[in-house]
Amino acid sequence: MGRRTLLAALGVPLGLAALLFLLIPLFAGPASSIEPRDLPVVVAGPQAATAEFAAKLEAAKPGAFAVTQVGDAAAADRLLQDRSAYAAFVIGRDGITLHTASAASPTVAALLTGAAQQLAQGKPVPVTDVAPLPADDPRGSGFAAGFFPLMIAGLFAAVALFLAVPRNAARILGLLAFAALAGAAGTLILQTWMGIIGGDFLPVAAVIGLIVLAVSGSVLGLASLTGPAGIGLGAVLIMLVGNALAGVAAAPELLPQPWGEVGQWMPIGAGATALRSAAWFGGAGADQALWTLGAWAGAGLLLLVLASVRQPAAAVDESREAARKLGQAVA
Repeated sequence: MGRRTLLAALGVPLGLAALLFLLIPLFAGPASSIEPRDLPVVVAGPQAATAEFAAKLEAAKPGAFAVTQVGDAAAADRLLQDRSAYAAFVIGRDGITLHTASAASPTVAALLTGAAQQLAQGKPVPVTDVAPLPADDPRGSGFAAGFFPLMIAGLFAAVALFLAVPRNAARILGLLAFAALAGAAGTLILQTWMGIIGGDFLPVAAVIGLIVLAVSGSVLGLASLTGPAGIGLGAVLIMLVGNALAGVAAAPELLPQPWGEVGQWMPIGAGATALRSAAWFGGAGADQALWTLGAWAGAGLLLLVLASVRQPAAAVDESREAARKLGQAVA
């Protein structure tokens, strides 16, 4: 056995073990530490009663809730529908009523339902869902499961365009065409066929297309500028790190901070937020998420333009050869 072979035989498992050492806490840590952290909620009712109840919330779980106090249930519902809060505790003569927006996060809705029961000292707490999930996906599991293939499709599109298309100008055209097709196809499947998401077709399709463009554009831009290694870098950054911090099945405020906030500045976290807003809240609360997706997509396209400027005609053959070797390695 040669020295180089021996080093490879030992180095590869050591490198993979080191990667595993990083990935396990990256995924398991946030998932095992789910709890509210400055979770936006509303307390509605007479001023004295809301102040007393807000104090009870803080005493029961210090730092868990960011409380907004309003005068009545209608004002509370407006905040839920604007995505300014996840739920509202409405205080009336007969006790507490909980208003939720399960489309924003079914995990949070379930968590706060239990918290309301505890604060009511075991008395039944009526629950009103002002933004419910569809009957075909009442727990939101279909949304989370159906969202991830959009990320995979974006990554595969970047790899396929890098392998099959040598010129960056043509790659840009391919990216834009795929984003439009993915937006339409994703909406037809998730909304029209499966009934997993709501909303109007065009806004939802536009958001899905932007999500796919943010993923595929950034990965392809890195690959076009730096070579095949850019695909690996983009996949690790967006698919592994971004997925672990996205909070798609929960909410960013339930993850350890600042990681929950960091996840919202990456394509998967921002994409989930934007898609929920488009599907159930008329676009409310999606501003930061849309700007984030646009920034990732724009950065990817800019990298492609820079790569095109740096890539003279003679270098196209070299790019094609690198893509061919990568294709052989993948096969």
